[in-house]
Amino acid sequence: MADDSAPRDEDLPPDSKLTTTKQKWAREGKFLTGKVTRPEEDRLPPGQHLVRDWPVLDLGIQPHIPTRVWKLDVFGLVENPVVLDWDAFLALPQAREVTDIHCVTTWSRYDNGWEGVRVRDLLDVVMPKPEAHFVVLYSRDSYTTNLALEDFAAEDAILAHSWEGAPLTREHGGPMRLVVPHLYFWKSAKWLQRIEFIAADRRGFWEERGYHNHADPWREERYSDDE
Repeated sequence: MADDSAPRDEDLPPDSKLTTTKQKWAREGKFLTGKVTRPEEDRLPPGQHLVRDWPVLDLGIQPHIPTRVWKLDVFGLVENPVVLDWDAFLALPQAREVTDIHCVTTWSRYDNGWEGVRVRDLLDVVMPKPEAHFVVLYSRDSYTTNLALEDFAAEDAILAHSWEGAPLTREHGGPMRLVVPHLYFWKSAKWLQRIEFIAADRRGFWEERGYHNHADPWREERYSDDE
């Protein structure tokens, strides 16, 4: 399952207007405020503003993935690689989380209700090997992003299939997406289809285009120059 794990540049969709604009923001350092805020002191990270809607951001492709053909391939440095179909995914322990969203484009949305499988419950199934320190996430639109294993395994990280009591819509990553609330939302891959556990870090789509490798909103880790 791992022989075609890394998308090539020619496999990626053409840069959308948003993609080009966000790369320009990274070059210019746009939205950096210079303020220092700690999560325990302030719920809203520096440079962010609250919204009530849920803006849609993607690479210009919104794949349609019926649950009857949906698969999640979990492979790499794990004791028990698995390929889950939709029924097997729903058979895993189900959970609910209420968390905030913080997007690098400066909007935040409070109190989002998610339902799905906690990442930690998936980790109990696949059992990462001791040498696994990072994960790479692969989406159906050729998007990739990377996470340190400790970020991926955060207590409130969830593989979400529902939002606010309804199935996750296609535009927001349905039928399933990752949600890692403590990082900027580009790390929460939509349309997730593959999770690779690796020993050494490997940067994803935005991380290779000027965005921070870690993406902590409270430290304003927006761009690679902030590393």
